Amino acid sequence: MQVLLEKHDQEFIRKKNRMLAFNSIQHHHPISRTDIAKLSGMSAATVGRVVADLIELGLVKETDQISGGVGRKATMLDLDLESIMTVGIEVDRNLTKAALVDLSGRIIAEKQQVVDQNGKQLDVLIDLIVHMVTEMAAEQGIPLSKFVGAGVGLPGIVDPDQGMVVFSAQLGWRNISFVKMLEAKLNMPVVLDNDLKVKALGESSFHSLDGIPAESITALVSIGSGLGTALIMDQKIYRGSRNIAGEIGHSIIDPNGKLCECGKRGCLQTYITDLALLQEANQIREVRSLQELFQYMEQGEPWARSIIDRACSYIAITINNVVCAYNPNHIILTGKFIEDHPEMFEAVKLKLQEFVGEHFSGSFEMFRSKLGERSVMIGAAKLVLQQQIDYGLVHK
Repeated sequence: MQVLLEKHDQEFIRKKNRMLAFNSIQHHHPISRTDIAKLSGMSAATVGRVVADLIELGLVKETDQISGGVGRKATMLDLDLESIMTVGIEVDRNLTKAALVDLSGRIIAEKQQVVDQNGKQLDVLIDLIVHMVTEMAAEQGIPLSKFVGAGVGLPGIVDPDQGMVVFSAQLGWRNISFVKMLEAKLNMPVVLDNDLKVKALGESSFHSLDGIPAESITALVSIGSGLGTALIMDQKIYRGSRNIAGEIGHSIIDPNGKLCECGKRGCLQTYITDLALLQEANQIREVRSLQELFQYMEQGEPWARSIIDRACSYIAITINNVVCAYNPNHIILTGKFIEDHPEMFEAVKLKLQEFVGEHFSGSFEMFRSKLGERSVMIGAAKLVLQQQIDYGLVHK
């Protein structure tokens, strides 16, 4: 048993080191092995081993460039952009999007298609995804053999290990073997996860380009038709025992509060979501959309301002709960409430002074989404890349 544990620990550390080295190359290329060691804290011998792994996996290559520093000259390392690529896919209630993504996280091509998803149209959806991917690859002149896999993000409870959509209220699916169905027609490995989790992975990867250490904890908080969070620790998704970590929208803040769709009373999301705000507004007058509610606020209607101000308070409470529970270095605030109304980001920041305890003040930085509507596709592609680094899913 001890030998098995030691082997497991060694493999875990090796995978983590490979990811650290790859992140260093991805964000600072071209770069020498010596500089990777300095950035990552790994020994020169460890860097040598993991770089050799990354070269074998087709992710990294040695360049003709030589470092110009003092002392012994060193061969530089860069991403092997011509070697492999990934596919990022987002499936939502009324829209399906797909993108071809290179090793640097750059989208080479993307397509989207409006389609009404439901269980009866599953075969149609699979065929649509296959058509979108193959058409983009043909248009770009990229052979499908270059793609190491496709990542898919969609709303609902997902079992990534089994490739199953356990339940998705938005799509009307239950116990769907989505990965098996898509792999059969796409002819490449497919990984599947909840859309919010892969969105967090995409956002955290992008923000790391601005100097956020890869080893930090990033929490994404999304407010829109639902309320959810996702955690990225050491550039990996934190899932919990059943991949449902982050369902903070169903944390109870008032046992005598509003009835939630989950059947409980007083869930946090019953105070923040689009539907909750519209239900409250319609007690005053007919309001058909969140945009219309904001228009009433801009026109000086006190009741509209009160509803939105209260929502900002509950968002600040949500952030405080996330900070207290996980103590993240960074929080990314996203969702239609924030993305469609950028001024709300500043309003929430002001509310933090009221709801975040003094001992947590200054312990984290908060950002808006930088990838916007592309974040799920980029995060899904990143998930494929992590599988490549962890398990070597190479197609050559």
